[in-house]
Amino acid sequence: MNLSSLRPPPGQKHARKRVGRGMGSGHGKTAARGSKGQGSRAGTRFRPGFEGGQMPLHRRVPKRGFHNPFRKQYAIVNLQQIARLGESAVSPELLLERRVIRKLYDGLKVLGEGELTAPVNVSAHQFSRSAREKILQAGGKAEIIAA
Repeated sequence: MNLSSLRPPPGQKHARKRVGRGMGSGHGKTAARGSKGQGSRAGTRFRPGFEGGQMPLHRRVPKRGFHNPFRKQYAIVNLQQIARLGESAVSPELLLERRVIRKLYDGLKVLGEGELTAPVNVSAHQFSRSAREKILQAGGKAEIIAA
């Protein structure tokens, strides 16, 4: 057996449907496009959200809320995740490398869920009050990285 002898199972592949090739084919005359109208013409395609000229839903519904263009989004890590690493120094680069966080966004914020048993030097862009207290209590350092 070799690659040239491999074939798909019988019945998996079908011949292409040849439309518009006579009435006997069952797909003659209008070539399975229905009758008349925009959809029966060549080169026609509707935009996403097009509703046949009716005002589309995304324009009928009023705008709501506020989008802050200056919002900062932080990658979030809890102390229990840091404790699980078993490292003496933790940085955003290490967390990315170990896949604790997938993306850094605008920085790293450490939150205080969980406990630290060993001293850890953590460098991040922001710390919650409880996280900073727990890191210092365990004998580590909470170093803020300037953004």
